[in-house]
Amino acid sequence: MFTGIIEETGTVLEIERGSQSAQLRIECQKVLEDTRVGDSIAVNGVCLTVTTIHAGGYTADVMAETLNRSTLASLKRGSRVNLERAMAADGRFGGHIVAGHVDGVGEITKIECDETAIWYRIAAAPEVMRYIVEKGSITVDGISLTVARVNETDFTVSVIPHTQANTTLREKQAGDFVNLETDVIGKYVEKLLYPQTEKKKESKLTMEFLRENGF
Repeated sequence: MFTGIIEETGTVLEIERGSQSAQLRIECQKVLEDTRVGDSIAVNGVCLTVTTIHAGGYTADVMAETLNRSTLASLKRGSRVNLERAMAADGRFGGHIVAGHVDGVGEITKIECDETAIWYRIAAAPEVMRYIVEKGSITVDGISLTVARVNETDFTVSVIPHTQANTTLREKQAGDFVNLETDVIGKYVEKLLYPQTEKKKESKLTMEFLRENGF
């Protein structure tokens, strides 16, 4: 579990691509503190397992499913990435519940600045937009943000200068793609209310039964 509070930005040193998977070698410092092989680190919002640790960085494997659902497939040597270690049990919950399981990719369509914030408008597919609500939480490339506005095809988030300066958002431009993870609570609620795997049970309640029982 993560919170969407980025600890540092790292640099991709090397990418070894297989036929359906890849291995990332990432240069970083802070997230290596107390990290062991087998621990989880979110890379641009994608939960990856540390496979080796070396001086000044670590490696992680990326499965085909992850490459297909995220922007990790577009990373190259020198790419900057947002990094966050899994939340410690005694840590502060500064953002919101982030699983590190990307729901889809969004496209930044507009960036505007005002006196105190930077506004990003992001378009996403209907299957992602259905879980995005105004004033709700959204994870953009691993960053916990609050949805300011939303419509059928896109949403807008407001970012303070500190967040932009300390994440890869500072490098983003209109037309760039970002990983999106919606609030997991909404997905669980929908599943409980509308279980897709269960067949609808036929009701035994009929008009005849109601009349026989005085209704």
